[in-house]
Amino acid sequence: MTDMLVRLYDLPPVEPLLERLAAAGITCRRPEAFERSAVLAFVAREFPGWVDEVTVALSRSPATCFVAAREGRPVGFAAYHATRPDFFGPTGVEEGERGRGIGAALLLLALHAMAAEGYAYAIIGSVGPAAFYERTVGAVPIPGSDPGIFRSRLQSPAP
Repeated sequence: MTDMLVRLYDLPPVEPLLERLAAAGITCRRPEAFERSAVLAFVAREFPGWVDEVTVALSRSPATCFVAAREGRPVGFAAYHATRPDFFGPTGVEEGERGRGIGAALLLLALHAMAAEGYAYAIIGSVGPAAFYERTVGAVPIPGSDPGIFRSRLQSPAP
């Protein structure tokens, strides 16, 4: 899967999405240090391959991660500066919560945070839903980036 590039100086606003989600009972924010276990348990259950990277994002202060919650329970997350500096991802939304704009809100929160840090561009690593990123933030594929930094990934030993 290819990497994509996003212009951080040309992002749409996130506030309208956050307001719409809040009206539907979903909050999006950075998790606190004391919420690390809850976020990691959610990621381990829903997206086990991304626990390592989310652990890195949650180890920073402030966390380089945003979480979406419904009734105090995580339903989505988006990390950045986890795989590499200036990389967005991984990100995921619980299957039953998809299609509500949660992923877009988390993406925009993270990218706006990166822009506030002074970055002009961000890399979305090893993209799955390219059309989502193209539509939501105008991301474009980076030629020659497949398989990118993930080409020599270590594998877990067999149980």
